[in-house]
Order: sequence, then C-alpha cells, then structure tokens
Amino acid sequence: MHEKQNTWHVLHIPRWYPHRGDPMPGLFVRNHIESLPAKCESSVLFLLFVDKQRKTYDYEAASINNVYTCTAYIRRASVVLPFLSHLINTFRYFRAFFKCYRSIRKAKGKPVIVHAHVLTRAGLLAYIINRWHGVPYVITEHWTRYLPGMANYHGFLRKFLTEKVVERAGAVMPVTANLRDAMRNNNLYNQHYVVVPNVVDVNKFRPASQIEPRSKKVLVHLSCFTDQQKNISGILRVISRLKEKRNDFVLKLIGDGEDFEKMKQLAEELNVLNSFVIFTGLKQDEALVGLLNQADLMIMFSNYENLPVVILESFACGVPVISTRVGGIHEHLNEDMGRLVEPGNEDQFLEALNDFLDNPGVYSKEKIRKYAVDHFSSQVIGDSYLAVYTDVLLGAGMYKPWL
Repeated sequence: MHEKQNTWHVLHIPRWYPHRGDPMPGLFVRNHIESLPAKCESSVLFLLFVDKQRKTYDYEAASINNVYTCTAYIRRASVVLPFLSHLINTFRYFRAFFKCYRSIRKAKGKPVIVHAHVLTRAGLLAYIINRWHGVPYVITEHWTRYLPGMANYHGFLRKFLTEKVVERAGAVMPVTANLRDAMRNNNLYNQHYVVVPNVVDVNKFRPASQIEPRSKKVLVHLSCFTDQQKNISGILRVISRLKEKRNDFVLKLIGDGEDFEKMKQLAEELNVLNSFVIFTGLKQDEALVGLLNQADLMIMFSNYENLPVVILESFACGVPVISTRVGGIHEHLNEDMGRLVEPGNEDQFLEALNDFLDNPGVYSKEKIRKYAVDHFSSQVIGDSYLAVYTDVLLGAGMYKPWL
C-alpha cells in the first residue's frame, strides 16, 4: 500500500467532471472529491470524447485545488459504419485510460483505493484496476436512469457489466435512499450500500448578512434548462396564472442550457418576460451565492431528479424550497424546510406558491441553515467517505489502524 506522510492516495474516476470546454458538468463530483479530509490525497482520471479535435488524443495533467487531475480528450471516430466507429472509440477510450493511469501512478504512486463516480464506464475502469493490481474500489452514484419510468438503463451487455462491477465493489454510495432502492430493484446487489448525499460548501453558501430592500418577494429557480427534466415550461405557465392573482413577486431563472431560448420565447408569449420573470443567464461563484441568499424562495418543478445540489445550496443560505416529490428530495425536504407538490400538478404548485406569498415568514432561516450544515457540509460528507474507505480497506486486509 502506497502511503506518503500517512496519507492515502485515492484515485477518482468520474463519468462527469468540469473540463476546458465546460466548467459546469460534474461540479457535484468535484465537490465530493474536495470534501475529503487531509488523510486522503486525491487524484482524478477523467476521459472525455470530443467531436472536433486535430489530434486523436490530447492530454492535460495539472494540480487543480490540490487534486492531481489527468484529463484525456479523445477525438470521436467518424466512420460511416456505426459498429466500426464503436470499435474504434472503445480502443481509443481504453488506450487513453492506460496512459492516464500510468501518468497518475508515476506522479502519485499506486492508489490504495479507487473511487468511481457514476456508472458504468467509470466503474468498469475501477474494476480493471482491481483485477490488475488488487486495489479495492467504491462507487458513488448520482444518475436518475435507474429510477422507475426512466428508459435509458437497458441493453444486455450494459446490465451484465454493471451488475458485475457493483457486486465486486467494496461499497456503493448512492446520494439518496430512493436511488439505492431503485438500484437494488434493477438487480444491482452489493452487501455494503451506504447513502452519502451531495455536499455543499456551507462557508460559501450562507445567509446574506443584509437583505436588499425590495417591494416584491424574490423567487429563484436554478437549472441546466432541460425542459424535459426540469419542466420550466410548467413553471412559466404557473407564474402566468399567479400574476392574475397578485403582483407582489418576481421570479429569477438562473442558468443556461439547451432550452434556454425556447423558454425565453415562451415567457414572452405568456406575457411575463422582464415583468414577472427575469432570465439572469449562467451565474457562478459569488454572483450565484448573491442571487440565492437574497432570495425568499427556491422553486423546482422537475419531472424527475435524485437530490439536486441547488436545493442543498438554498438550504445552506437559509432559503426554503418548494419542489416536486420526485427522487430522493422528500428525504430532506420536510415541512420545516419548505413544501412538496406532486410532479406535473400545476394547480397544486400554484396553490403552494400563493400560500407562501401569503405567509413568507413561516420558515426559520436559522433552522434551515443548521440542517444543511449538519447534513451536507464538507466535513460531514468527507468524514462519511473516510469511514467507508476505512471499512473497505479493513475488510480487504490493507489497513491496520493499530500500527
């Protein structure tokens, strides 16, 4: 076992991760990794297919926030025959993996444990390292594809490989109990399931020291603007109905994505654009924190989710949430934190918004904030991961705490 100054080298293999083309994908994965305590020295191996690139492979290796990160950008094959393209892409993927893995081993040594984030590819790479070098691995899962009603977990080979990878893992850590149960219902069996939720930087996301004076209550919604999942069109329709009842509110839609322009056009058609609905565009860092902690209410009307980080960020800012009862949201959103409505029920959503605007002071910012700190802070999540790593290494006979 490689140890340096009594630290453990943990190799993370994420399915999604921020990269030079887009800083947003997989932010929740990076936050998980950066929550680990000092005992863990992390490295990241990230493989990404790109459609346009001069070279077949482009490698980047750098220390980012004290995490050694090796990224391979792999040019996707453009052969006419789909089967041949798939074969070439598979070869390129594994070739890039082996090169990145060698680079990480040279820089940081052999890992004591591998942490795969999001199945199936990342888990398969962890499985290969396990069979090759005997390094145990664990899995964190975020993906909604296992949930009832989703239709993108299919194919004999995918299911076979996923079942084998999950079965051999030292532990499987879905972000909600709801996702854990959904994975088990898809024959993904493991003796060591541990729910570890998403993490929030509670030092960054915190209640505002002073609320700006305003005559209207501020509602916010933050998402990637994928209407099929986030149902932003449903939000806009409800806002259009709500404005017929009252004019003491404004909704700020934060973010960007594939349906951004379409939603903006719909807001204009509903006669709410720039009057009751403001599109802020993509916001990050302090600009995002300022929008959240100045808000009175966060709203979500998604058709499906696991546990959106934005809800936890809102909690850290002391902001209540109205959301649909989907995925694992109900595991943390109780009557002290906000309100749940049924997915797609616009009448119920309208009633919940109207009730909140009538009684905005019913929620305690201090109580909401405390819940976030106690459940989603970096220290809590990092300690949870360390406990799982310790159990797995003890079980593998690779860690003796009494030495």
